[in-house]
Amino acid sequence: MGSLTGKTAVVTGSTSGIGLAIARAFAGAGANVVINGFGVPADIEHERSGIETDFKVRAVYSPADMSKPAEIAEMIALGDKTFGGVDILVNNAGIQFVSPIEDFPIEKWDAIIAINLSSAFHAIRAAVPLMKKRGWGRIINTASAHSKVASPFKSAYVSAKHGIDGLTKTVALELATFKITCNCISPGYVWTPLVEKQIPDTMKARNMTKEQVINDVLLTAQPTKEFVTVEQVAALALFLCGNDAAQITGANLSIDGGWTAA
Repeated sequence: MGSLTGKTAVVTGSTSGIGLAIARAFAGAGANVVINGFGVPADIEHERSGIETDFKVRAVYSPADMSKPAEIAEMIALGDKTFGGVDILVNNAGIQFVSPIEDFPIEKWDAIIAINLSSAFHAIRAAVPLMKKRGWGRIINTASAHSKVASPFKSAYVSAKHGIDGLTKTVALELATFKITCNCISPGYVWTPLVEKQIPDTMKARNMTKEQVINDVLLTAQPTKEFVTVEQVAALALFLCGNDAAQITGANLSIDGGWTAA
């Protein structure tokens, strides 16, 4: 029996990258999972059925749009209806846009705040009553090194991730006596399909080789000069769900190769 056998986890933005790694880690520990995110339907079905096949748990897919509060509430309700509760919530969905502030499109600001910050509020709001009913819960928000430090041209993203840090602390204090913890994980640059896709564009824009982009652009902030892996982030999320982490709440846990140590 895994450490999460009988538990249900909802993981947003989990059709690829960090979210998928977290969903798979939880399934590996015995949890049933609700995955969510955008993508090609056949690819999503491949990942969903793969979780069931590989880990002998149940996995359902919610197509909820993280910019729509009603759909977020439906996603939490789907977990409750399918599995009889929601024990673990991971708010991981996120988008990025880079622009000088005076040119930053207003609709991009609104979308990033909605998907990277407000969606976490809506999901937590819907899930907390279910966790209180069971007398146990784990809420994990994927923040970023940008929840602690800023970078130029990322005003919306940095604001949203700083907001996630504040939301995490507030929720932790409210739920401190209910055996429900709330923490955020702040990765640095993680090797994901999203990061990989940005490399050719950056090579062109900066007239650099792939190696130069990786070392001089992406990893310049990370003293270890190595990417964080999705498996490392997932392992930290899994640890936060265990009994050994019962007194870790309201924490912002860096996993960034030393980026925010300076």
